[in-house]
Order: sequence, then C-alpha cells, then structure tokens
Amino acid sequence: MSGVSTTARPAGAVLPPLRTLDRVNTEIEAGKLDAAAALLEQELEASPQHPHALHLSGILAWRRGKIAEAAALMERSITLAPEIALYPRNICEVYRALGRYDAALEAALRAVAMAPRDPFAEANLGVVHYDRGETAEALAAAERAISLAPNMAMAHLGRAEALLLAGDFAAGLDEYEWRLRLPGAQSEMPPEETPAWNGEPLGAGTLLLIADQGIGDVIQFSRTIPWAAARTGRLVVAARPEKRPIIAQFPKVSEIRPRWQDFSDFAAWSPLASLPRLAATRLETIPASVPYLRANPSRIEHWERRLAQMAPPGRRRIGLVWAGRPEHSNDRKRSLPLAALAPLTAIDGVCFLSLQKGEAAGQVGEYSGRAPLIHLGPEIADFDDTMAILECLERTVTVDTALAHLAGAMARPALVLLPHAPDWRWLRDRSDSPWYPTLSLIRQPAPGQWGPAAARAAAALAATTPPGTWSE
Repeated sequence: MSGVSTTARPAGAVLPPLRTLDRVNTEIEAGKLDAAAALLEQELEASPQHPHALHLSGILAWRRGKIAEAAALMERSITLAPEIALYPRNICEVYRALGRYDAALEAALRAVAMAPRDPFAEANLGVVHYDRGETAEALAAAERAISLAPNMAMAHLGRAEALLLAGDFAAGLDEYEWRLRLPGAQSEMPPEETPAWNGEPLGAGTLLLIADQGIGDVIQFSRTIPWAAARTGRLVVAARPEKRPIIAQFPKVSEIRPRWQDFSDFAAWSPLASLPRLAATRLETIPASVPYLRANPSRIEHWERRLAQMAPPGRRRIGLVWAGRPEHSNDRKRSLPLAALAPLTAIDGVCFLSLQKGEAAGQVGEYSGRAPLIHLGPEIADFDDTMAILECLERTVTVDTALAHLAGAMARPALVLLPHAPDWRWLRDRSDSPWYPTLSLIRQPAPGQWGPAAARAAAALAATTPPGTWSE
C-alpha cells in the first residue's frame, strides 16, 4: 500500500546533481539490481559521503530484503542532508518494516512537515498510523493525501482499509475498488472495454468471476458465489490451480479455468473480492452461514488412519501454524517464530500437529517444547488434504493465514493470533469474527508483543474442554 521511492521528489526538495544516479534510479525501478549496485559502487568510491548515493544504496538494500542495512544507509544520508524530505519519507517505511513504530512515526511526521504538499508523505504517514492502531489518524492522513492527489490509488486503498477496519463497509467497500488501480493490478483483469458487472441480473448470460488476491481472500469472499450465481444463467470462474479445491465446492460454478483469457464468451465479469460491494454487504449482513467448505470424506478417512499411526493415543490433537508466506506484504507483522509459542507447548495432554509449509517449517527441527509436535507439512499435497486434516483435529492455533480462513469456512474451531493492527477483515477490539463464528481472535496488546498473545492463547486452550478423546 505504501512504499519506498527512488524517483518521486517532494515539492521544494533539492537532490544532489549526479547524473549517474538517475541511471541508478532507472535500473532499480526496472528491477536490475545488480546493474544499479555496480553504478552505486562507482559513485561511492568517488564520493563515499554523497548523501543521495548512500540513500539509493539504502533503497537497493531494501529491495533486496536487507532491511537493517537499508536503515543504516538511509540514516547516514539523513545526517548528511537533513533538508531533503524524500529521505525521512522513505525511512519511515523501513522503520515500519523493522517494527520501530515510534521512529517510523517521527520520520513520517518530519517528511510531512518538510513537504506539506507531498501526497506520498501523507500516504506513508497513514500507513504508520494504521500499524500503530491509530485508525482515525490513519484515515485523516489518507484523506489528506487524496486531497493532494485525487487519483492516488495507494491513498484510496489506505482510506478503504481504515474504514473497513472500523466497520464502515458502506464507504470502505467502495474505496476498496481502488486496489484494482494499483500498479500491475489491471493486467490481471479484462480490458476496460469489457463490461464489468454491476450486480444486476444477467438473465441467461454468462458471468465470469476472477479469483483475485490471495487464497485467504478467495476463501473469505467465495461465500458470495451463490448470491452471484442466482443472478446469471451461467457462472464461470478464472482461478489458479491452487485455488481450484475452494471454488470447486460450489455446485453452481459451471467451469473453472486458470486465466480469464481462457474464457471467450461472457456477458460481464467481476473480481471475486468485489462481490461483497456488489451485494451491499454490511457488518450486520455478512453471510456467515458455515460451513460452506467441506472436506472430502475419503481424504478424512485417510488422515484419520494416518494420525492414529502418528499421534500418541489419548492426547488432544491441536493443529499449529505460526507463519505465512514470506512474500506477503505484511508477513513481518503477522508471522512469528515457533519458539514464541512456548506457552502453548507446556500444556498437558496435548499433541501438536504442524500444518506449517514453506521455509518456516524448518523451525520444527529446533523444537524443544514438552508437548509432542508432529510435522505434517511434507505430506500435505493441497487444500483437499488440509481440509481433511482440520476435520481430524480438535482445533487449530494459527496466525493470520489462509488456514485461519479455511478453518472458519469449515466451521472448525480455531484460535487466531493477530497483530496489534490486523488486516481490516478482523476488525477492531473484538474476540470473535462476524465472518467466521467458530474462530476466537487473540490480539497483540501492542505492536510486536507476541508474548502476551501466546500466553492468552495457552490459557484459552488449557481452559477448553475437548469435545472427545482423540484416540483409536
């Protein structure tokens, strides 16, 4: 939603006149990071204290995922050239990524004060406020950015998320459509001359839905597919293969193909995530009838036999997921190390089943908790497996990942650990979810504080009366 920029220059800012650095900008924006690094090395060899060369080196480190290094380089540039508003505007994003929210706010406010007509500075300030849990301030900053740049998609999306987090779906869902104007988003959708659906009945015509955004979003918004199917003669869906087990659960979907270009004849189209707006969804009218996703019975039988072989008899089977995809824009905020869940692993009579996938699954090898931990990740082939496993567990403890949505859509009980400023769909200051009645939400009391959240999850799990004895 926000970002670190190489080229956008706030009004009144004076940048050092090294022509080679313009080439560095071009190479970084084109993703040619090695070429940019070679040019910067030449510049810094000639001028090791050149502030903009140092700042661009910080941006390059940021793009390579070296966040702490980026902060150190940008701090040097600010010390050398404190009059350049671009520098604090960028470093506020770096501090935010590091979880240094006080420093991020200080830098963002400084950038706004130095360049009060810069919409990017206001947009970045809004994101910092959002992450600090200051929703009203986040909304005000986004609106100031929009007043300066009415067509700034990033600012509109910031406004949307602040409104939605506060439960204002009427205004928030309208603003949420600006996500489709973010860079790269339009290439995933049909061209503008293709009719977008307005929610009105199509008669015998074909409606194409595009399963946009991540798998969690697809799970959440697929509940509206029956509403859309009732307003068209034929419903087809463009969804990548990993999303197919979700979409295929809805019997009125006539056909699923990987890309929207694979469909040549449709009367109108809509992103799946736009259906709540078209259906005029409000906080009190969220369609929350669950389950609307179900596991395959034969897969359930397979996993019941498998878990009977693996899990100690007589222990409560509890699923565990502690990290999301590293590529997710908010992953640093929503994921935590397995070691942070130590309070849960001290509970008597429990066996944890790790459903963790990806690089974070390697932390299983360092596990030293008292409760047994069995890693199922290598055996999970797809979401059909995951759904079947959830049916074989008493409940699951998870961070904000697709698995939280999956458990909720299946009406399976789960404890969901949330950052202090969560994604908008989890709303504010509540322990339940109107989207998923079987989920219990456990929030950080302050940014970055997973310890108290893990302790509360452990207390909730220990106090829960299991529905049965999981033994064979």
